[in-house]
Amino acid sequence: MAEKVIGIDLGTTNSVVAVMIGDEPVVIQNQEGSRLTPSVVSWTKEKEILVGEPAKRRAILDPENTVYESKRFIGRKYEEVIDEAKRVSYRVVPDEKGDASFEIPNLGRKVRPEEVGAQVLKKLKEAAEAYLGEKITKAVITVPAYFNERQRQATKDAGKIAGLEVLRI
Repeated sequence: MAEKVIGIDLGTTNSVVAVMIGDEPVVIQNQEGSRLTPSVVSWTKEKEILVGEPAKRRAILDPENTVYESKRFIGRKYEEVIDEAKRVSYRVVPDEKGDASFEIPNLGRKVRPEEVGAQVLKKLKEAAEAYLGEKITKAVITVPAYFNERQRQATKDAGKIAGLEVLRI
């Protein structure tokens, strides 16, 4: 039997994972029982990583350690996102290459948008594995049509970090 390939809509606000069962696409529920997973990641003082709804709930209590809308920054230089950076509660800073990254006080380091995307992808991958009862290693990930090559590659990199071979963007 062929290995299952999941489809992921990695959204700015929410993300979704689906799989084809026969001729029918099936949207898979996440660990909280919802079909929509908020594209939010939060780091606690104990360095625990919360993803999705638990992270979204923490955003009010710990805004500088909770990243949302990271897709706006993926594959982009810091200079390109200065206006967007003013609209979020966490610190957007340049990394050593001048790319946009996030200063996460609870980690004591910068986190790249690809790492945030990877945490969301990993949660969706785990939900699909639990639903299907098998290991998933391949995915197709949607990106907006306006994404440039750098943004597409950064999204592929996020998939790789999450343990997925991205067959198509």
